[in-house]
Amino acid sequence: RELNEAMITRSSNLATNAVIQLLDPRKVNATAHALGARDMQVLRGVEDGKAFERGLINTTTAHDLGVLLVAIERGTAARRPSCDSMKAVLLRQTFSTEIPAGLPPGTPVAHKTGSITATLHDAALVYPPGRAPYVLVVLTRKIPRQEEAQALIAAISREVYAYATRRK
Repeated sequence: RELNEAMITRSSNLATNAVIQLLDPRKVNATAHALGARDMQVLRGVEDGKAFERGLINTTTAHDLGVLLVAIERGTAARRPSCDSMKAVLLRQTFSTEIPAGLPPGTPVAHKTGSITATLHDAALVYPPGRAPYVLVVLTRKIPRQEEAQALIAAISREVYAYATRRK
């Protein structure tokens, strides 16, 4: 539980690597694929330069991350109590400079950030007051300045929120 908490709420690469090692990348892939995230590939831990040099590259898509978030929200990723626990951890994410930065203060966001050199991601379930939740996943790469990537993700989040909450 402590590793999972650090992996999600603080985006700890060390915790992520420990979880991947404990669970085995093949089982992580099999679970993700069974839930519909068919293009996700977890082959190694984060920042494993030797594995990267051998061509073992972890990959995902916005669609796959969205599929996993929808399964958590709908309670189909596991039993409902487990999905509720997953969501509770995602709601405790401490980084708020990406998707949450584009939302009105106090908007609940269950999300997972990720970053590595020139790459910044955020995948979220957003809960607008009085509205159905929505999924937003923004993956960036080749943006060397993290502040630029954060501003871009926040701007996209702001636009999506305005669209999702507009009066019809």
